[in-house]
Amino acid sequence: MANARLEATNLLSDSSISAAGAGLLAVFVSYAGPLLIYLSAAEAMGASTAAFGSWVFAISMSAGLTSIGLSIWFRVPVAMAWSAPGTVLLIALGASISMQEVVGAYLIVAAALIVIGLSGVFQRLVQMLPSAITNGMMAGILFGFGMKAASGLATEPFIVALLIAAFAICTVLVPRYAVVILLGLAFVLVALSQNTALSSLDLALADPLLVRPEFSMEATLGLALPLLITTLSGQYLPGMSILSANGYTMSANPVLIVGGLASAASALFGGITTALASITASFCAGSNSHPDPDRRYVAGVACGVVFCIGGLFSGTIVNALVLLPSAVIALLAGLALLQPILKFTTDMLASEGAQSGLLTFLITASGLSLLGIGAAFWGVVIGVGFYLLTGLTQKLLHDRSEGAGR
Repeated sequence: MANARLEATNLLSDSSISAAGAGLLAVFVSYAGPLLIYLSAAEAMGASTAAFGSWVFAISMSAGLTSIGLSIWFRVPVAMAWSAPGTVLLIALGASISMQEVVGAYLIVAAALIVIGLSGVFQRLVQMLPSAITNGMMAGILFGFGMKAASGLATEPFIVALLIAAFAICTVLVPRYAVVILLGLAFVLVALSQNTALSSLDLALADPLLVRPEFSMEATLGLALPLLITTLSGQYLPGMSILSANGYTMSANPVLIVGGLASAASALFGGITTALASITASFCAGSNSHPDPDRRYVAGVACGVVFCIGGLFSGTIVNALVLLPSAVIALLAGLALLQPILKFTTDMLASEGAQSGLLTFLITASGLSLLGIGAAFWGVVIGVGFYLLTGLTQKLLHDRSEGAGR
């Protein structure tokens, strides 16, 4: 009890408006971008508004509680969230697997994260796959969805054109706030053009729905395996790198274990895997949060508190988002993915074995389904096979030329 009071006293004395604002902004960016992608996934899977509300409750509470706990525990600004590439995987799979199988896949990923954290093999495991392959897979996952972003020009040309123009201006003037501003502008444009009554929205508490898990080989290979790869290489690895770049030295193992435990609980309500936030972590860990690195952990706590509030009132968030036309949601989600697509594609082409990464990208983006298993799995399998075969052929040629030289 005395330790709890001491922690609370330290937290209050270390608090600042800038750190709280950084945590708040991190949540807004998550809700403005990745949550819209999640809504697109719900539509692709045919999930009801009530089911999506349960998903939002689960991921918000999971991200919130882990952000608060880890930030206070390590006094480091640990911002947890959910995986944007992972949610795009759901869109690619659509209704090909049931929600029960999806939850089963989430539980497999959660168990794997806990085992990896306990074993301490995180870095070695991430390095097992060539970076060209992992970047190619993630770029392919995102690109396949991003291609649909401009399709709304046919149905909502005025709103879509204005939003693209606004996004172009905001990415130059206020790049950190571009997605948040765009979401607000979208609500205004929809309200004006379609007479949508935003004032009619009421506070609606969460209504969590338990989902009974089922396990299948299709969901394990088509969702769980790619989701685990994207979570480790696309979330935890860059997230830990951001913390390290800002002067924080901590092991990834406890973060993986806590994230895995939270993910298991979240999965039972339909929530996708909780992971270290790679996109929004810089808001909390950077100098804009607070000049003193020892006081920036408050931003992680603030991020967690706002996530928990969002989880409790997930009904209101969902009711607001569903007011937006599907074309506008697809556009906003696609624009939010532009920077990650650019990063993963650039890293893929700059990596050793770029050709194998490009092949992984093409297969993953194609959306093919073979033996009931999605394209992300086949992209990795074929990409790794191509990488190993080209490497073996080059080695044989090199050994032969050296032998001939003797």
